[in-house]
Amino acid sequence: MSSQLTWPSRSHGCGAVTTADIGSKVTICGWVDRNRDMGGVQFFDVRDHSGLLQVICEPQSVAPEVSRTASRLRNEYVVCVKGVLRARKDPNPKIPTGQLEVLAESVDILNVVTRSLPFPISEAEEQEPPKEDTRLKNRVLDLRRPKMAANLRLRHKLLRLIRTFLEDRHGFMEVETPILTRSTPEGARDYLVPSRVQPGEWYALPQSPQLFKQMLMVAGMDRYYQIARCFRDEDLRADRQPEFTQLDIEVSFMDDKALQSLMEELVLQVFDQILGVTLAAPFRRISYAEAMDKYGSDKPDLRYGLEFVDVSPAVAGCGFKVFAGAVADGGVVKAIRVPDGKRISNTRIKPKGDIANEAVAAGAAGLASIRVAADGSLDAAKAIKEGLSPEQAAQLMAATGAQPGDLLLLAAGPRDTVHRALDRVRQLLGRDLGLIKPGDHSLLWVVDFPMFEFNPEEGRYQAIHHPFTAPRPDDWASGDYVNARALAYDLVYNGVEIGGGSLRIYRRDIQQKVFELIGLTPAEAQSKFGYLLDCFEYGAPPHGGLAFGLDRLAMLLAGAPSIRDVIAFPKTTQAQCALTGAPAAVADKQLVELSIASTAPPKQN
Repeated sequence: MSSQLTWPSRSHGCGAVTTADIGSKVTICGWVDRNRDMGGVQFFDVRDHSGLLQVICEPQSVAPEVSRTASRLRNEYVVCVKGVLRARKDPNPKIPTGQLEVLAESVDILNVVTRSLPFPISEAEEQEPPKEDTRLKNRVLDLRRPKMAANLRLRHKLLRLIRTFLEDRHGFMEVETPILTRSTPEGARDYLVPSRVQPGEWYALPQSPQLFKQMLMVAGMDRYYQIARCFRDEDLRADRQPEFTQLDIEVSFMDDKALQSLMEELVLQVFDQILGVTLAAPFRRISYAEAMDKYGSDKPDLRYGLEFVDVSPAVAGCGFKVFAGAVADGGVVKAIRVPDGKRISNTRIKPKGDIANEAVAAGAAGLASIRVAADGSLDAAKAIKEGLSPEQAAQLMAATGAQPGDLLLLAAGPRDTVHRALDRVRQLLGRDLGLIKPGDHSLLWVVDFPMFEFNPEEGRYQAIHHPFTAPRPDDWASGDYVNARALAYDLVYNGVEIGGGSLRIYRRDIQQKVFELIGLTPAEAQSKFGYLLDCFEYGAPPHGGLAFGLDRLAMLLAGAPSIRDVIAFPKTTQAQCALTGAPAAVADKQLVELSIASTAPPKQN
């Protein structure tokens, strides 16, 4: 390795050469993926952002020092190789450049590895994926792994496709909105930033550009979009991060159907260009009420069936107290019919079985089961068999459409609990029974969400989406405001919400009424949202919008298990950066400048 810094230029990317380049002199630069000494002949693979290419050093063809340099190479050394591209004698069909190799004329080591690698970078040497905590701590090396690099390239392609679609085909304009803004209620916890020049005052990092994009509509921007960075201080999981990226869209003079149609066109482009999958539009639409009734979820996966059936009328007043009591108390009894029920053993559906545990984890007391025998009789626990009269058993069979050999799984209790329990059971069965076929895609809109839900802890109603969502005019006109449905819609892909939006309120009187319903006084509403309310008095146009979670969408398109696999430098589930150590303590002088003091207890070493 030279003692001087050098900046060589490549002529080709390792993965960019083709058979048309055979015979050409090439210069490639990158990392040594692996190397082999085959009886004095040195073989090594060089990897860069574009792919992998084999290099061969033949002693009879190069100066001795070139062979000596090649023999010293180790994995992840940075090299520059010059030579002639030729056809390989033993092609490797597993890589795109497997028909080609470089006959080296010179090999320069630009940098070496001086520490032990925490995990293999080469896909050829990786036995099993490295542990995630090790990967996050060594994120720079992790991103060098071909799989992770491919994820980031997919994400880049997704963003480029979105921009081209919105700007070139539909006249959208990208507008940046503030990162330092005002804290607002009715959402997740804000990340706060103290102001040095305004002591005692605080900025908040935006949870979304919601209010700014509505004000842009009032300003006449008509079609706005932004690849927006957003921040929420909330508990994390596989598909959440404290800072995330969303495609933010707002339009004027477009109803919900037209906006959804436009977004369907975008989604069709994404799946075609990134996955090579042709989908059909329009997507299916189901109401929130139907989604909850049949699937127990507002983001159902419709790649498989297993719909819920309400059997409350069939079992009301029966001798089995669990069923009868649930109905008498205003709850429900619902069932999932599993065809060919013998695929599921009794052990799995009895207490402490994995399927029964799914229901319990959702808050249910347990899971009841009934098997339909070959003669049509019911085989169940004694209390259930004796508690159902012949007429009730017949009604149960008719309601569920059960046939000999079927298995019925039932949950009883409050409606919300039953829905959560059977939703988890349904998802487990869908995976476990092989009901999800490779290549299946389910895209649907869930519409007509309730405007409000009651928060018993705070003793007030709160907006299900956000308080700027418009109500359905027919519901609002009835005067039954708290039971009104919203002009809101979520886009669901394979059981995961990938986007959501609504038409917006654009009149001050209706917006103030919504604030009143969620417990804000006129003075509080003016203090927190006066700038938006005032805008509405200057001729606000009808408008609406939608946001896609780009991290989540990229994760699904890449087939990754976590959004951390499609974000360059993500946080852990403890909202920490394992690479940099953020968040970290700051000097007392910095706190004094901000007029704040920390009350956090000292950390134990």
